Amino acid sequence: MTSDKSYLLEALKRYFGFDSFKGDQEAIIRNVLDGNDTFVLMPTGGGKSLCYQLPSLLMDGVAIVISPLIALMKNQVDFITHLSEHEGTAHFLNSSLNKTATDLVKKDIREGRTKLLYVAPESLTKEENVEFLKTVKISFYAIDEAHCISEWGHDFRPEYRRIRPIINEIGNAPVIALTATATDKVRSDIKKSLGIVDAKEFKSSFNRPNLYYEVRPKTKEIDKDIVRFIKQHPGKSGIIYCLSRKKVEDLAEVLRANDIKAAAYHAGLDSATRSKTQDDFLMETIDVIVATIAFGMGIDKPDVRFVIHYDIPKSLEGYYQETGRAGRDGGEGICLAFYSHKDLAKLDKFMEGKPVAEQDIGRQLLQETAAYAETSVCRRKMLLHYFGEAYDKDNCGNCDNCLHPGTRIDAQKQLVIVLQAILAIKENFRSDYVIDFIMGRDTNEIVAHKHQNLDEFGAGEDEDEKIWNPVIRQALIAGYLKKEVENYGLLKVTSAGKKFIKHPTTFMVVEDHEFSDDEEPTVPEGGTSALDPTLSAMLHDLRKKWSRKLERPPYVIFQDVSLEQMATDYPITLEELKNIQGVGDGKTRQPYAKEFVELIKRYCEENEIERQSDFRVRTKPKDSMRKLKILQNIDRRIALDDIANALGIDFEEMLDELEGIVLYSGNKINIDYFLEEIMDPDDVSDICDYFASKETDDIQAAFEEFSPDFSEDEIRLVRIKFISDMAN
Repeated sequence: MTSDKSYLLEALKRYFGFDSFKGDQEAIIRNVLDGNDTFVLMPTGGGKSLCYQLPSLLMDGVAIVISPLIALMKNQVDFITHLSEHEGTAHFLNSSLNKTATDLVKKDIREGRTKLLYVAPESLTKEENVEFLKTVKISFYAIDEAHCISEWGHDFRPEYRRIRPIINEIGNAPVIALTATATDKVRSDIKKSLGIVDAKEFKSSFNRPNLYYEVRPKTKEIDKDIVRFIKQHPGKSGIIYCLSRKKVEDLAEVLRANDIKAAAYHAGLDSATRSKTQDDFLMETIDVIVATIAFGMGIDKPDVRFVIHYDIPKSLEGYYQETGRAGRDGGEGICLAFYSHKDLAKLDKFMEGKPVAEQDIGRQLLQETAAYAETSVCRRKMLLHYFGEAYDKDNCGNCDNCLHPGTRIDAQKQLVIVLQAILAIKENFRSDYVIDFIMGRDTNEIVAHKHQNLDEFGAGEDEDEKIWNPVIRQALIAGYLKKEVENYGLLKVTSAGKKFIKHPTTFMVVEDHEFSDDEEPTVPEGGTSALDPTLSAMLHDLRKKWSRKLERPPYVIFQDVSLEQMATDYPITLEELKNIQGVGDGKTRQPYAKEFVELIKRYCEENEIERQSDFRVRTKPKDSMRKLKILQNIDRRIALDDIANALGIDFEEMLDELEGIVLYSGNKINIDYFLEEIMDPDDVSDICDYFASKETDDIQAAFEEFSPDFSEDEIRLVRIKFISDMAN
């Protein structure tokens, strides 16, 4: 195969219309044309696809491209078909094709028309496809999204582990593995699993200078923060990632209710809906897509201007890839993530029940994400270090930490303590163990290793504990420490670290950000939407008055969250009151509702409050289809677990929906028929009496009171009944 420069440039121009290659593209393509195994690490937007598309068009046979993204396959096949003079140059083979379409694909391959065949790993392993491909000349195999092979990658898929055995069965040919995100550990895993340990590596820089990185605390006002942010960037394209499908759909509804062109996108939607959403986004009929993190979108849109993470991701690799969808044209790209400890705890809980090794990997990846979120160091420096790339500047000028730097302190003494401690415990432990050791904690693990007897034990117990994480993280970036690749997470002292112990010098660190789960909403620039403490106190007093008058717990009148929103948004009519969380039509008909809005109106007039009538975030439309179906089925007295199954949600999500209907929308429902089936009436009565006697309807407190006699689900069900009967 000839691969001289003029020939390749002529082919590039003829097929793709480009005058020159970008980065390592030319060297990668030459390596593939020469029949060598190739490993490509190239960030999103770097032009990975061209690295296998061009050689496939120039080589004999058909190139097999293994990709997990069915949606992206269609886009790429359409793209190649549009470039080619011949029909059938590119095809995909996956579960979306019927038999007639599959037969047509195979006919084109047999007759030599097809140069590129995209397959999902599940389709590749089907016996009939293996048998067919054995009869075909394969030019090479391209494994896209190769990080899916590694359990340390952000989107591990067990079926990717079967690719090498299937290649051996179909017939050997060169392999090119491509990924946008891979640490040293993941890279090593990929090459071993694919049997290409000697592959030539091409590694591009991970630095995307045009991307701005920011992490904000996640407060109760997050929906409002997001709506406000999008309104400040009118008409710009953006993607918002959420962890659950329910949150995706809820947030998309909130955005639409606030006149933002938005749509939901997740694996639970049918393929026609997903395709339409993608097309609408590409054609700019909609501006914002709200998507699940778990479902990769094959959207190749160069001018996505912002990527928002509603929930912090499970790994920095996932975060980097998803933020990489912003500013692929080199223009503005804002990457905004919301972070809270509660989200971390939730992600940690998701791991329960998984194999121990998987839990261990998952928790270490979570720790890396937490470190990124909490650090006050340049976020670009932190990200690039994670991917094994040095960033020499101290201030990138394009992240929140660099634009608003924290106070730096000299931690020379603390670094020496850390380095000596790690050497004392034989460089065989991770950072949490090291910190316990330094702080002199007699944990079971430390006692088991008899490390409490070492001289270095407790060497840092007089220091503020908050200093140790930033010292360790920043020592890693500075090169005094490293993490072992094979036993990931074990801290090792480098030669530079050993020199530092002998000759300590100034070591400036910035303390981490502190994130509180009870963090108050921040006041946006030019806005006055923070809670009004004076009005809040007056509303609480009025609630107490009505509580005594009606002989009901205060939260039955209005939940705390409702009062908070009233003291923030100042509703002065019953119609405006309906926009407040926890207030439905039923509540506005109660005798006390009018008194609350009159109090707020009077307060606004007396204090000359300028209400933000131009910026009032509407909550999710109250009559969503799912809610409507639930209410209709409850009216028909269908068992709640059967309703959940019919809607394709688990029982916990069903309870979330019911709480949304009763607690947050203020509607009345009757679930007595279901409670009668599963619980003794006296037990229901006891739990109702408990709620009637308490100042709070907190589930955790109730669970502690009634555990182990009743499950949390049972207590939640009775609370739903109680609030519905008493409050709505």
